[in-house]
Formats: sequence, structure tokens, C-alpha cells
Amino acid sequence: MSASKKTKSTPAKSPAPATKPAPAKPAAKAKAAVPAKAAAPAKAVVPAKPAKAAVPVAPAARPAPVAVKPVARKPVLTIISARADVGFGNALYLRGEGAGLSWDRGLMLECIEADLWRITLPESAHGHTFKFLVNDLSWSTGPDYTVPGGAEVTLTPEF
Repeated sequence: MSASKKTKSTPAKSPAPATKPAPAKPAAKAKAAVPAKAAAPAKAVVPAKPAKAAVPVAPAARPAPVAVKPVARKPVLTIISARADVGFGNALYLRGEGAGLSWDRGLMLECIEADLWRITLPESAHGHTFKFLVNDLSWSTGPDYTVPGGAEVTLTPEF
């Protein structure tokens, strides 16, 4: 005679309960032809290693920026000298157009020697056009003088 065995399955307990165990369900009656499956053994739960605290990572090393020293811009000056003996007690003036000059009012030149006068004018994109005057009253004869910006000239005006 063949006897069929009826077995009851019991839930397996895990060694370390990670979660709340589910309540046991009543066993269902197995059919005679199909034996009940045995529960697979539960895998052991290994406790996870505690996570390490996040350590800030230093940014990638960048090369230090190269220090660039600013270069002082040198002004482009125009130096005009005049060789003229205008007499003791008189002065030589300059009138014209360009940076710092006007046809209405003259700029006095600096006396360097008895017959040498000099003035330094600021930068001008179009140069300077001018005439000499004695005591800002008597104009020099001849055409106007023209020099480019940044030039250094010595002229001999006639009165």
C-alpha cells in the first residue's frame, strides 16, 4: 500500500530579524497528487557595515595664476623747442590747435637758455599745428608749423 504523507510547512525564522515577521497563515490542504513544496532555507542576513562619514575631497590642484604686473602707460608727449632771441624781459608763447593749444590764448614756453625755449604738449591723435608769438602779441612770420604727436622738434621762428 502506498501511503501519502501530509506535511505541514512552518515558516523558517531568520537569525537576525531585519523586519517584523509575517503572521503564520493556516496551511492549505494539499492535493494528493502534488506534494507540498518545502520552504527554501532562509539566507543569513549579514549586517551592513556602517557608512563612513563623507570626507570633503580637496579640489584638484591648480597651478597658481601667474601674477601679471600692470605696465604703466607712458604718455606720448610732443616736445617743441624754439631757437629765438626775443630780448631780455620778453617771453615766447605758442598758439594753435591740438591737445592743449588754442588760437585764442597762448601757452608760455619755458626759457632753457638765452635763445632756447621749450614746451611739452600732451598726446594728440592729429598732431599739433601752431605758431610762435612774442609776449603772446607778435606773431611769427611764415606759414603755420605742424608736427605729429610724440615728435620732438627744434624750430627757428622769424619775427
